[in-house]
Amino acid sequence: MSNTPPSSPAPGGGVAPRRSSAAGTWIVAVPLHLVLAIGLVVGCTSSTASTDPGTVTTVPATPSPSASATAGAAPSPAASRTPGSVTTVTPAPEPSETPVRAVTPPSGAFLALEDLPVAAAGTMSDYDRDALFGGWIDADGDCEDARNEVMARDLTGVVSADGCRVDTGTLADPYTGATIDFVRGVATSGDVQVDHVVSLGNAWVTGARRLSPTDRVALANDPLNLLAVDGPTNGSKSDKDASEWLPPDRAFACDMVAVQIAVKARYGLWVTAPEKNAMAEVLSGCPDQQLPGGTPFGDVPGGAAPAEAPEGPAPAPADVHYANCTAAREAGAAPLHRGDPGYRNAMDGDSDGVACE
Repeated sequence: MSNTPPSSPAPGGGVAPRRSSAAGTWIVAVPLHLVLAIGLVVGCTSSTASTDPGTVTTVPATPSPSASATAGAAPSPAASRTPGSVTTVTPAPEPSETPVRAVTPPSGAFLALEDLPVAAAGTMSDYDRDALFGGWIDADGDCEDARNEVMARDLTGVVSADGCRVDTGTLADPYTGATIDFVRGVATSGDVQVDHVVSLGNAWVTGARRLSPTDRVALANDPLNLLAVDGPTNGSKSDKDASEWLPPDRAFACDMVAVQIAVKARYGLWVTAPEKNAMAEVLSGCPDQQLPGGTPFGDVPGGAAPAEAPEGPAPAPADVHYANCTAAREAGAAPLHRGDPGYRNAMDGDSDGVACE
């Protein structure tokens, strides 16, 4: 028999408390499930609604233990992110249109170069500068010969005691960029020389042999082809063309080449293939280069050519035929250029357009 006193019955019956407890438990449990379900739905809706149009939102899942436990395996992009982070990927912008670079049209100098004929150089074996081109002349009769006209044109601070010769002056040398103080004298006059930009030797082997004596003298005294320059540098240039020599100051190369093209165009001279290539390469660095102009100091008198200047062989008839190069040389017609009377491919052993060099 137990000594514990019996429980006092609750008002209204003894089983009411138990039923009330059970009912309370059911009432609490059901709303908890509903809350969780509603929370999931609301969370998904809010995540989707917050995404901007045109973007992709990724919510990476928590990486699985098996993926992180794999030895040596590279982590996936999702596994490398912090769980629960949100990555927004914005679409790449449309590529902008690449502007088309304007192409500079060929310059006057380049177009003139394209018009020059191309042929191999002739021989220098019969070249005699003084006999073929003569010396300096005073074309306008003002007592200044062509050399002193150019010195007065190209030097600054010129002093002339007699008005006919330049005694002193200062030259900004175009070939080297140096400044030269010129003083006339036996030991110093050579410091500044007047250069034929197209040397007379080069002119002779590229068509000047076909010029009349008067035209050769005009070429030798044409101010377009004359330039006061550093003496020693002029000596290094000598009879070289643009494929063999360019000025040490490359900034002047475009101007020099433009002068050479202008002179060759004026006197009907040609360029060799290497010379043309060198000129074109120089002009590629100065696409706007134009041809210079040049006004002669005066008319070249008809009798200015030296008496000993050879007239050259008479033009050959169109139907002339030379048995071989020996015959062409004996007739004074060699070298023969393609298109010349008497030229035949059989006489042009290297097929360069010039026979009997």
